[in-house]
Amino acid sequence: MSFDQKLDQVAERYDELNAILAQPDAAQRDDFAQLSKELSELSPVVEAVAALRAARTETADTEALVADPETDDEMRALAEEELETLRESLEELDHRLLLLLLPRDEADERNAILEVRAGTGGDEAALFAADLLRMYQRYAEAKGWRFELMGTNETGLGGFKEATASITGRGVFARLKYESGVHRVQRVPETESGGRIHTSAATVAVLPEAEDVDVALEDKDLRIDVYRSSGPGGQSVNTTDSAVRITHLPTGIVVTQQDEKSQHKNKAKALKILRARLYEAERARVDAERAATRRNQVGSGDRSERIRTYNFPQTRVTDHRINLTLHKLDRILGGELDEMVDAVLAEDQAARLAAVE
Repeated sequence: MSFDQKLDQVAERYDELNAILAQPDAAQRDDFAQLSKELSELSPVVEAVAALRAARTETADTEALVADPETDDEMRALAEEELETLRESLEELDHRLLLLLLPRDEADERNAILEVRAGTGGDEAALFAADLLRMYQRYAEAKGWRFELMGTNETGLGGFKEATASITGRGVFARLKYESGVHRVQRVPETESGGRIHTSAATVAVLPEAEDVDVALEDKDLRIDVYRSSGPGGQSVNTTDSAVRITHLPTGIVVTQQDEKSQHKNKAKALKILRARLYEAERARVDAERAATRRNQVGSGDRSERIRTYNFPQTRVTDHRINLTLHKLDRILGGELDEMVDAVLAEDQAARLAAVE
């Protein structure tokens, strides 16, 4: 199928959806919301197709004017100048349309569950995990997203062995999904008297939030244990059995929650995290089957993949997937992540475009 035939198919589907949704009883259809969403997603594509075809027509007319022997010199010069602009516009419109036609990640518009865990490096790794958590919190605030801490395991020194947060807002997962992986830090710890640089690491996982319909959890597949929650160093912080541990028996995934005083709230949060992990596991399985597509992606989202280094002595942050280094460490840790995120997204788009062209 040619590119123009694909564009014709899009236009036909758009007209078909408009006709269906214009029916008097359209709102009563079971698939009304799904069809409305599809129409909304096709609208910018159809607009881009119309703009591209209009530009093609105008370019062809201008080329004919330049080629016409009866065109006077002054008119031809003006037409040639306009033709150069039109060709540049055609190239931009063509590129924009290709981006719009790339397969969409259905999870892009979802909220996300953020998990940060200290890796190698002991207390310094836990402190770095806390730095990363604050970085994402500030980024979420700057984007107008809601950031809610769901659970933490503190070290008592201001660090986190692990922390989980819910981030809610428009396009959260699309912006954060490439943050998954190993983040490495190089700096002199406050406890280091000799001034030696230590290397530590923390692992970040960004999971699309799953709906109840995405993951069916059956009671027979769950083992739910309750116990008394405890603080750093085993200090008891609750006199009732409010902490919850849920084990998903088919996969062995274990989720614990103890931050809330209510057992019911801890269970609800734990189930939310479990659904997200199971949903992401299924997405990873499907992605693994699409080996060719996966090779063309910028990073697999694998937690074991080293993606970024934060070097304090040189005040630089390097993203190893795209070989980008920015000497803006303080600003990036302060939540100014857009430049880094945009660069990774652009590289991913370029790789996917190269795969289809």
